Amino acid sequence: MDKVKEECGVFGIIENTGKNVAKDIYYGLLALQHRGQESAGMAICDTTGKKGNMCVQKQMGLVSEVFDEDTLSAMNGNIGIGHVRYSTTGLSSLPNAQPIAFQYIKGTLALVHNGNIVNALDIKEKLLQEGSVFNATSDSEVVATLLARQRACCSSIEEAVARTVPSLKGGYAIIVMSPRKLVAARDPFGIKPLCLGRRNNGYVIASESCGLDAVNAQFVRDIRPGEIVSVKGNELSSFTPEAFLNTPKAHCIFEYIYFARLDSTLDGVSVYSSRIKAGRILAGYSPVNADIVTGVPESGITAALGYSMESGIPFTNVFCKNTYVGRTFIKPSRSERENAVRVKLGVIAEAVKDKDIILIDDSIVRGTTIARLIRMLKENGARKVHVRICSPPFLYPCYYGTDVPDNKDLIANRFSEEEIRKRIDADSLCYMRIEDLWKLTGDAGICKACFDGIYPDSKRE
Repeated sequence: MDKVKEECGVFGIIENTGKNVAKDIYYGLLALQHRGQESAGMAICDTTGKKGNMCVQKQMGLVSEVFDEDTLSAMNGNIGIGHVRYSTTGLSSLPNAQPIAFQYIKGTLALVHNGNIVNALDIKEKLLQEGSVFNATSDSEVVATLLARQRACCSSIEEAVARTVPSLKGGYAIIVMSPRKLVAARDPFGIKPLCLGRRNNGYVIASESCGLDAVNAQFVRDIRPGEIVSVKGNELSSFTPEAFLNTPKAHCIFEYIYFARLDSTLDGVSVYSSRIKAGRILAGYSPVNADIVTGVPESGITAALGYSMESGIPFTNVFCKNTYVGRTFIKPSRSERENAVRVKLGVIAEAVKDKDIILIDDSIVRGTTIARLIRMLKENGARKVHVRICSPPFLYPCYYGTDVPDNKDLIANRFSEEEIRKRIDADSLCYMRIEDLWKLTGDAGICKACFDGIYPDSKRE
């Protein structure tokens, strides 16, 4: 499907009752599966055992493909981290799968990372010149190498993290596991989400609150932008490097529009409420006479409900999604892509025949999928299809770990709104206005660089 791809999901847990956490990590990763479907992995330690007793398992594939009952039973420990990956930097290959676990002069560490380090290549070149070696191509390995070098010459993993993160530019959510501790760090802009939960005598850290819910952990709070949180046993401590204290907040707006799971809350804002608001906003300034409102599954559905609430036009589900077609669906050739859409989504002809339809979607990237869906609706008897989009036109690439294509592949970068309407054969087209995006998150502060070209760390042309 013609969508901006997911990012990655990170998960960490420490259980002070001695309970094995392998299955907890498994369930946490399942809850975060929407954030990455290329590879999955976990690393586990026993905090009461010998230092260096780390057990690591990672493979290409979905969480349910990588782990089974036998695999999980063989992994024993009460502290662990997990990861689901979609590659935005580095190849989609097993060497780039996470966690990254390594030995260094003082023992063992493992790391999981969501995001993109903009200056990773510059850092890597310097490290290579100083004698470092690399086995993979991801920016996460660069972070791990920096961390190991810092840890070798300081007194704690917390200090090593604090020394490492100021040199990183971009968006990141990182969890580091030593044999006794979990240490989490979030970029100073808060571009990537990360939250903290409490369960029994332990703590849970996850990209989204839905990951906490999956293991029955109580949400405590979001980890603050720039904050470093350390958990050892039942002790929690945190601090923010001085260099990060006055950094303006810039949470990724697309988390609320599309990426995050509907039942998650990010930085105090409900994803469900944000999408309802998006639909209401669109209905307020782009009214149209129609018989029904519908949404493109899944992320357009909730906004369509909001549009229906505001406009009074009834919501109707007109698409039937094939839930058995997922990551393993054979990649079609160019000539087969329309059939691929038809395999994933079917139209309920009875619901659309002789109807004027308002179709809500989260975004238009290349314009290929929305055009095929409009064609399918009209082939099944729809009279008119009016398209409403819950984001402004994509005009710029993302450098922070979201797979927004290059400018040349963005339809809005090459055509006007009216030209796009004609190309996708919509009877009308309206995007969310960029000045209204703040309404989706209130005072949270957002990054909207893919729409306006203004990046949190610098202005890029």
